[in-house]
Amino acid sequence: MKKKILILGGSGFIGQNLIIKLKKLRFGAITSMSRSLPKRQRKISGVEYIACDISNFKKLKKKIIHDYEYIINLSGNIDHKNKIQNLKTHYVGCKNIVSLFLKKKIKLFIQIGSSLEYGNAKSPQKESISCKPESSYGLAKFKATNFLQKINYKNKFPFIVLRLYQIYGPFQKLDRLIPHAIFSSLKNKQFKCTDGIQLRDFVYIDDLTDLFVKILKKNKIKYGIFNVGYGKPIQIKNILLLIKKIAKKGEPLFGRIKMRKEEIIKLYPHMLKTNTFFKWRPKINIYKGLKKTISFYAK
Repeated sequence: MKKKILILGGSGFIGQNLIIKLKKLRFGAITSMSRSLPKRQRKISGVEYIACDISNFKKLKKKIIHDYEYIINLSGNIDHKNKIQNLKTHYVGCKNIVSLFLKKKIKLFIQIGSSLEYGNAKSPQKESISCKPESSYGLAKFKATNFLQKINYKNKFPFIVLRLYQIYGPFQKLDRLIPHAIFSSLKNKQFKCTDGIQLRDFVYIDDLTDLFVKILKKNKIKYGIFNVGYGKPIQIKNILLLIKKIAKKGEPLFGRIKMRKEEIIKLYPHMLKTNTFFKWRPKINIYKGLKKTISFYAK
């Protein structure tokens, strides 16, 4: 029997890639909900598209008229500096969705969390460490995680939180680090950046969507929090130099941008829990991933 899946934020970077993967695998009946409908060329045949802001409970209640087995909450706020919008989208929105499905027999609620929930905790970061988020975005995500844990304890609500680190690949907006560097390089431009000493963990989008497929196929789920990363951090400077090497043009101007005061220098996850439970490991290394991504933007 085909699965009934509701993807919130389905028109975004991760959502678009996930829907493409699920449709390719003929995975089930998919409904995508975002603040606005995607452009015609971005719509995927056979997918139901709904426009609604999940932070508005009254409108949300009117829009969701079907039952679903799986809810995947990819909803996001583009401007991470907007404290009010962060709270509305990532915390209030999560509460609204859970409230609608609390008394319905769903199989799983998948919440996208963030590595920023850990704050400045020492890397590699384990799921069991104490969280002290320092940004409004990280705090909103952490509040949503806490809410899900409490609801699970009281009502046995089936959930997992995937705490993502850096995800990259096709369809990502150009204001993100890797797409911006790729776009500048393809145009053979110079582009300003920091010294690039930060250590980060990057996962190619296809590896992430493969994890979603494994989760949706799994019969028994251990509810809780799971880190999602490659498991091998790399310096930002090396990422930008690799993009230049593959594109064969462009020039990063290191040190032209000052790092933020709250910048975390080392940020990468401990991956044993996720690797073991879901039997998942990323297959696409940074070189192959960047090559695929550059090819996408070149077209």
